[in-house]
Amino acid sequence: MAAMEEDMGDLPAREDDNDSDRDEEDRLFAWMVNDAMDEDEEEEEEEEEVEDEQPLDTESSESFELDTPAERSGHVAVVDRNFMYVWGGYKNAQNHGFFDLYLPRNEVWMYNIESGEWTKHVAGGNLHTSMSGSCGVCVDGVLYLFGGHHARGNTNGIYRLPLRAPSLVWEEMTDLKGLPPSSKDKLGCWVHRNRLIFFGGYGYAAQGPHRGTFEYDESSSLVWDSPGRGWNNHIHILDLETSTWSQPITSGNTPSPRAAHACATVGNRGYVFGGRYKNYRLNDLYYIDLDTWEWHEMSIPQQCPVGRSWHSFTPVSSDHIFLFGGFTTDRKTLSESDS
Repeated sequence: MAAMEEDMGDLPAREDDNDSDRDEEDRLFAWMVNDAMDEDEEEEEEEEEVEDEQPLDTESSESFELDTPAERSGHVAVVDRNFMYVWGGYKNAQNHGFFDLYLPRNEVWMYNIESGEWTKHVAGGNLHTSMSGSCGVCVDGVLYLFGGHHARGNTNGIYRLPLRAPSLVWEEMTDLKGLPPSSKDKLGCWVHRNRLIFFGGYGYAAQGPHRGTFEYDESSSLVWDSPGRGWNNHIHILDLETSTWSQPITSGNTPSPRAAHACATVGNRGYVFGGRYKNYRLNDLYYIDLDTWEWHEMSIPQQCPVGRSWHSFTPVSSDHIFLFGGFTTDRKTLSESDS
């Protein structure tokens, strides 16, 4: 999903440490650290620390001529037919000292699931910047990419990339009706009845009559004269047939605001597990009926997965979802799996 185009000065922005999950341990958002503190120290230190630097974009600093994708975090991965497509995110770059790097915005990696081979594609079109924390989903051979974080902050832009076309070309979706989501990253998505249904995330406060809760992150306003950001539990629907944004009226026990959670669609149910809210990683499990918009909180057994963010949550049958990995409140990276 992205090739290398020269674009000097396209630097990913650095968020404060109470950002939903842009900590050093998460290392998902490519920050340059000039202070002596680690980005994710004890909670008291987190609230006092102000981050003020930016990472570099690989498009203006180095080229990756590899047979396989560079290591990365905060990227998008989707499957269409027998291929997996990987786009975006950031990578560590020790050769740049304290700098980490966003991956090139037009570089798309395709993995053949049958042969086990990687192929790099250079996509054209008007995808404006490299990003991490975007939300990607594939519907009928088209990758839809919403939101993310880039050099100038969060975005609510949405793009489409037809994956079965002779050549890959990004298309910005600009002729949409209705009230779009706020600018954010680290959100989740369900797909149901040709609709993209986005939930949660971390970003700027919504402008306009958005349904749901926004929890302001007080420390975020200390960074670069930022307007401030926070967590939300908003639901926004993009109807692909009518090109219209809308918000449903929900009922039931609504999840708290969160970001870096994971979503899965099974039938007409949209499941969400975990995520980060303030300084805590959650281990709660909810589902919403995608026809009636009623929320349900599911009981968690005593031997349940620990709270986490940045995990994956993948349907593997009509009654099983596979949970893998994540990052815990006590700063541990997980490699365990549950279902």
